[in-house]
Amino acid sequence: MDSKAGDLFSAEPADAAESGGVMGSLPLKELDGLWLPKGLSPSVAKEWFDRRRASIRPWAGFVDHRKFTKPRNFGELCQRVVRNFDTYNSNYTFIFLGLILYCIISSPMLLIALAVFVGAFYIIHLKSLESKLVIFGKEVTGPHQLGLAGAVSFPVFWLAGAGAAVFWVLGATMFVIGSHAAFRELEGGSEMEELFMEPV
Repeated sequence: MDSKAGDLFSAEPADAAESGGVMGSLPLKELDGLWLPKGLSPSVAKEWFDRRRASIRPWAGFVDHRKFTKPRNFGELCQRVVRNFDTYNSNYTFIFLGLILYCIISSPMLLIALAVFVGAFYIIHLKSLESKLVIFGKEVTGPHQLGLAGAVSFPVFWLAGAGAAVFWVLGATMFVIGSHAAFRELEGGSEMEELFMEPV
């Protein structure tokens, strides 16, 4: 078995061997030409997104206010949270992505910081395609390119308050999703709850 088989961070995309293997020969507009962790490509991301979108529950039922009640006890609350996380997993994923998008769009400095990071990574990547990028006598590999781009853009992220944005997104997500999961009745109504609340 090849020693690189377990390497998550490969300098070439997963399909490089099939397509000819040279990343510089791909068009610049194509995302496959950029270094990405092994197994992560635009096609994989699109497939994941499509699967999530296909398994989404109708939003009208998701937000139906008649289906929200206070749980009778802590056991029922825990049961609702677990079952609703399973039932509405895709809906919750899109809420999380929506909150991230809102946070980025509502903060111009965060948009600038992201643009600096992407620009720095892209420039470093292009330089490494022209010739081996060497810093302090060491070749800069894919993960190191990401680290270098992060180091270059870190001051802008710090000025933009990226840490606060991350905690805001996590807090808002936990509040919105946690509230929905705790107060939304289980699918199938009271019969389902009776079934699960029955003592063993």
